[in-house]
Amino acid sequence: MSKPGQFILRVQSSEGTKRIEVLTSDTLSQLYEKVYEAFHLNSFGFTLCKQRNQKEPLTSTRSRTVLGTGLSHGDMLYLVPANGTQLWSAPSTSSASNNTSTEPGPIDTTNGITNRTSGLSRSLTNVVEDDVDEQLWKLDGKIQRKRDEKLCRHGAKGCCVHCSPLEPFDEIYLKEQNIKHLSFHSYLRKLTAGVDRGKFIQLDDISCRIKTGCKDHPPWPRGICSKCQPNSITLNRQTYRHVDNVMFENASLVERFLNYWRSTGHQRIGYLYGRYEVHSDVPLGIRAVVAAIYEPPQESTKDTIRLLPDEREALVEELGRTLNLRRIGWIFTDLIADDIKKGTVKHVRNIESHFLSAQECIMAGYFQNRYPNLCRFSPNGYFGSKFVTVCVTGDDKNQVHMEGYQVSNQCMALVRDGCLVPTKDAPELGYVIESTDKQYVPDVFYK
Repeated sequence: MSKPGQFILRVQSSEGTKRIEVLTSDTLSQLYEKVYEAFHLNSFGFTLCKQRNQKEPLTSTRSRTVLGTGLSHGDMLYLVPANGTQLWSAPSTSSASNNTSTEPGPIDTTNGITNRTSGLSRSLTNVVEDDVDEQLWKLDGKIQRKRDEKLCRHGAKGCCVHCSPLEPFDEIYLKEQNIKHLSFHSYLRKLTAGVDRGKFIQLDDISCRIKTGCKDHPPWPRGICSKCQPNSITLNRQTYRHVDNVMFENASLVERFLNYWRSTGHQRIGYLYGRYEVHSDVPLGIRAVVAAIYEPPQESTKDTIRLLPDEREALVEELGRTLNLRRIGWIFTDLIADDIKKGTVKHVRNIESHFLSAQECIMAGYFQNRYPNLCRFSPNGYFGSKFVTVCVTGDDKNQVHMEGYQVSNQCMALVRDGCLVPTKDAPELGYVIESTDKQYVPDVFYK
């Protein structure tokens, strides 16, 4: 029986299962260290997941406790090697003859895209992606064009450079249609359009953490080297997005959600439940279709919202799965009444102020990290997120208006690794924290 203040977790790996004693105050970083010692691993190149299919990964961090992740006594975790890392010592000659293993090939990393041997690339296709992704992979994605009466010199059944189908990532077409971002699958088609057809492409999430397990020097803050130091980050506009459109199945969904603000004047947060489907207005696009809004327990005022512990969350998730619905986003209000008789609201979010505050961006990054996107080209099976953010506010005509957003993968990484915090005096500005003895923070630049 576990002592007060501590409990036992089971960790399953390819080499067996071990019981790990942890304290309720232990951080996830300390949990990783205990697993490292219990399994006698060669490196920290692994991830602990709550589910066997690599879902709900636990990130090694000192800012979050084991108890804060919802783990309890007797829960099972799954140890997953990262990027094909050899975690245990190489087997002897006799055992090696019975178990054939392939060493990972050389790695050449450029702009977050890693080229590897074809063996690893093929293994990534075993990831079971979302249904909408599987549907899009079956489409060629070509943009069909009609015969140009002025330029085409052929018959009705002919084809030339002026009317031949375009690639879904064609820049001229996207500019003409005022499409600012590539759909994610158009971005993938662009990466796989070369001679090798994407055979060696691998997508890696940005990391702002020091690589653990470096044996060339003492651990941070007593030492750091170029091999374990994270790269500096230059903030850039992301060229693609994972979701291109958000649609509500019924207008009454939003009306019922807004009734709380209409009756109290207080702001409100809700979770969006629905599904993803193909969005035909954008080449290889994805649309988030909202079928229900769940309002969790919360305390709110005219300016603030505080989420409370939700005892019914597991029940709501189970009900959603029964109805073939999943949590696809979150919605919040920022409404200030202007003229009650006319039903108008103030226009406060614009290019002169901000569209999303730093706190809201951090919240969106938190949710997107919590609900990652399954991707066959990622070494851990996840890249980016389809989780959307919907803000209900006033537009330039003082009418209630909704806008959908997603934060970039760079923002997700900064939030996940605890590098970004909001400022107190300027809601539109975020602050990158300084490095401390407990955490190294890479340099962050912007153009």
